[in-house]
Amino acid sequence: MEQRNSDVKLGRFLSLVLRHDPGAAGITLDEHGWADVNELLAGVNRTGRRIDLPTLERIVRENNKRRYAFSEDHTKIRANQGHSIPVDVELREEKPPRYLYHGTATRFLPAIQGEGIRRMGRQYVHLSGDFETAMAVGKRHGIPVVITIDAAAMARDGVTFYRSENGVWLCEHVPARYFLT
Repeated sequence: MEQRNSDVKLGRFLSLVLRHDPGAAGITLDEHGWADVNELLAGVNRTGRRIDLPTLERIVRENNKRRYAFSEDHTKIRANQGHSIPVDVELREEKPPRYLYHGTATRFLPAIQGEGIRRMGRQYVHLSGDFETAMAVGKRHGIPVVITIDAAAMARDGVTFYRSENGVWLCEHVPARYFLT
C-alpha cells in the first residue's frame, strides 16, 4: 500500500513536469514533449522525491490512464496528451466514431451549454470513446454529467480529430450544437 501511495504521488508530479511545468524538476522538453529519462530522474530526485528507473518504468506500466510513453529505446519519456505547454506530440488525424463523450461536473454545464466544450488551459478538448470512461472523468470534478457528442457530424463539418496513444480523442473545440440530448 505504501508503494502504491508513493507511486501515485510520483505519478502526479510526473504529470505536472511532463504536461505543464518541466521546470518543476529543472528539466526541459523537446519540441515533441520528450524528456531525457536520466535528466528526469535526476531532476525529480533533486526535488527531494525518490525515484529510480525501475520505479519510473513501473509507474508508466501500471498507470491506468496510460498517461506516459517511453521512446523505443527507453531513453526518453513524454506524456501522451493533456499538455498546457506548446508541444507537438505527433498526433495523427483520425476519423472519430459516430459518438464521443465528455465527462464533466454539473456545475460547469451552464458555461458548456453556452460556449461549447473549450480547451481551457490545454492544447485540446479531451473526449472519451465510451460513456463509462467519461463518467469516471466527470466524477473527478464533482457531481458527474456526461455529454454525448455527435462526432460524426463534427467530422463531416470539417472538424479535425486526433486519437492519442492512450485512446483519448482530441479536438480543438466542441460547439454546443453537436451535443445530443
